[in-house]
Amino acid sequence: MKIFEQNEHAYNIYQRAIRLAISKEFAEQVNGASTIIEKQNSEQENRRRELLAVEEEAKQNRLIEEHGMNHFKNQVMNQFYNQVMADVNLAFDNKENLYSNVLNIEDAAPTIMEILSLRAASIKRIAPLVNSLPWLSDELVKLVNKPQYRKRADVQVNDPNLALTYIGLENLKLVTPTFMLKHWLPHSTAPYPLMKRKMWNDALAIAMSAQVLAKSAGLDEFMAFSAGMFSNIGMLAVTRSFLQTYNESYNQALKNAYDNKDKKLHDVLLSFDMSPELLFQQLSERNAMVAADLVELMRFDRLAITEAIFDLAYSSNSNEMCDIAKLVLKAKSYIAFRSLAKEKLITGDEAKTLLAVAQVTPKDIALLKKTDIDHIKLTFN
Repeated sequence: MKIFEQNEHAYNIYQRAIRLAISKEFAEQVNGASTIIEKQNSEQENRRRELLAVEEEAKQNRLIEEHGMNHFKNQVMNQFYNQVMADVNLAFDNKENLYSNVLNIEDAAPTIMEILSLRAASIKRIAPLVNSLPWLSDELVKLVNKPQYRKRADVQVNDPNLALTYIGLENLKLVTPTFMLKHWLPHSTAPYPLMKRKMWNDALAIAMSAQVLAKSAGLDEFMAFSAGMFSNIGMLAVTRSFLQTYNESYNQALKNAYDNKDKKLHDVLLSFDMSPELLFQQLSERNAMVAADLVELMRFDRLAITEAIFDLAYSSNSNEMCDIAKLVLKAKSYIAFRSLAKEKLITGDEAKTLLAVAQVTPKDIALLKKTDIDHIKLTFN
């Protein structure tokens, strides 16, 4: 987001939050966290110095051999990573492909959101669209069959239309964008297994925070919740596209080495792991802008969140943002702070800097702290 780029200190802190979304180890590594190793006692030092000369010579020979292999490995890695980045950059040049094929956003999804924003919204208008999305129908049916949402005497619901009636319009305004984002999450974020859950938790918390702040400010809660939720769509798209491109390129490189009977190259390819730095660079550079591109392709009219998502991506001053964007910016900053604080990766002064850029007030913090922003609360009649 451009606004953080105007403050180098805040920018570095927000970058740390993005690294944390990939993995805690990655964030700690860059933040300078290290394991403290106690100094060996003098007896151990003496034994080390008493190694036989022949062992030292053998050790040096191994190091020379390993240096040659490491040099070759680094060459292969750099060449492969450069190719991956070129392929990834090419993929991001095609917004429509990201929209239709990477995230596979069907036309019915934004249409449902548009209808929900209308005063004249009705279950009758929404039902055919929900039925055209089997994954959404399944989620809604599973929702109404959860024990906390149905009485003991109720029979199990299998009909999506009946599920819609039970849920009602107000609840749909919360669960529909939530289930949509859940559906667009990467199927897997390996080799960063916790990243998928982190993206999901953060997206929900940002949306809930934006809604809470909107209610306090007398603004449209559905618009704030939707903008908060969909502001994360860029992170999903970038992650999915990068991991897909990387894995395809890696598997092709392995196949080529095998087909060419190049055992040395094949072994080297097997020996190195995906660099989190590559994914981080893409998320850092593209996250907010890709979100704006994708929301623009949804062509919302009455659900006026496109301006807010563009403000988050391109505005360098929060005073120039629309009201909904200001709320989402506050929500994003607060959740970034909270995530970093939980892992002890932010100082008190850094927290003040990050929150000040987004103009998060003590009143905002108190409100968000006392509110459950991690779970959606539904009310069934």
